[in-house]
Amino acid sequence: MNAKMQPSSDRAHALAMFAAVVEQGSFSGAARQLGLSPSAVSRTVDRIESRLGVRLLLRSTRALTLTAEGQSYLQAARRILADLDDAEQQIADQGTPRGRLRVSAAHSHGRLCVVPLLGEFAALYPHILVDIALTDAVIDVAAGQADVAVRFGPLADSTLTARKLGETRRVIVASPDYLARFGMPQMPEDLHGHNCLNFNFRRVEPVWPFVRNGRDFALSVKGTIEANNGETLGQLAAIGVGIARVGAFSVAQEIADGRLVPILEAFNPGDVEMIHAVFVGGASIPARVRAFVDFLAARLR
Repeated sequence: MNAKMQPSSDRAHALAMFAAVVEQGSFSGAARQLGLSPSAVSRTVDRIESRLGVRLLLRSTRALTLTAEGQSYLQAARRILADLDDAEQQIADQGTPRGRLRVSAAHSHGRLCVVPLLGEFAALYPHILVDIALTDAVIDVAAGQADVAVRFGPLADSTLTARKLGETRRVIVASPDYLARFGMPQMPEDLHGHNCLNFNFRRVEPVWPFVRNGRDFALSVKGTIEANNGETLGQLAAIGVGIARVGAFSVAQEIADGRLVPILEAFNPGDVEMIHAVFVGGASIPARVRAFVDFLAARLR
């Protein structure tokens, strides 16, 4: 039977057998993995070689060695089998959302806002395995490093689909103890006499934006500690180290508890940071991705 006449299901089975032989290093190893006899596996590989008219494996009493043609065939086989698995998974996902869902979120927002929601999501979708990584590094979703990434701020141009989850305003905060010791700033310029805690990822002189009489202006500030996330800066402010300007979500609990006090609110420009979920879009978005993004949008907005 030639390649055109052979049923595609038989050819896919043969590809899987060939890949198993190479991975296990022997016909007997592949046979054990597949639950077949070594002779059945060997005959299948023989038929592939006969149909193609080339030798794919060099056999010896000690080992099997891939020929150049065998290496090319193995790469094609793995690609075809992976595509088949993906296609079947996508079809299955259109029913009940299932499978591993890789999520990337920033440390602070992930810990404070995303992680507390995962228990509810798991209860709603028990067939989805959430694999979450908290990192402030930019994960390459397009390259397959994650299925969904939660990102702050402006989005770079890309082929990814973005769904707005919400936004957070900035707030300047200090602890009551700090303000008792060093005084309450009445004007933005008063910050020159205070320890202003900053983010460490700026490459220019740190400035905080303000508004006065309807006009925006920026004020250069200095401090003794810098950090890469708002939660850390908020913690430092809460123990009286200095004054911080952070996303309101990262200090919401401290403000509610009275451990931090918003200051200079009359001069707050009201700038906000957008929060988006980014993922590979198109017509074949897995149901697990769609379910998670819809869930976050409903809970975080």
